[in-house]
Amino acid sequence: MGDDNIVFIGKKSTMAYVMAVIMQMNRGNTEVTLKARGKAISRAVDVAEIVKNKFMNEIKAHDIKIYTEELKGNDDTNIKVSSIEILLKK
Repeated sequence: MGDDNIVFIGKKSTMAYVMAVIMQMNRGNTEVTLKARGKAISRAVDVAEIVKNKFMNEIKAHDIKIYTEELKGNDDTNIKVSSIEILLKK
């Protein structure tokens, strides 16, 4: 799976990400991965649920991974950030 099948969830509106997933699926992709960190995790879950329940009923959450990433902070300290990946498949 290439990077074009990945939607990184950030600060945009939820519907912007919903449309990004729908566009990927309409291009012929059978799976799209949503990736989010920290506060954006709840938005990723919202995107997955809206796509599944309101737009594309044939899509299912096939796999969900949760983990902690360690990132470098501004002062060279390590910061642990919760992350999620949601694999949506037709």
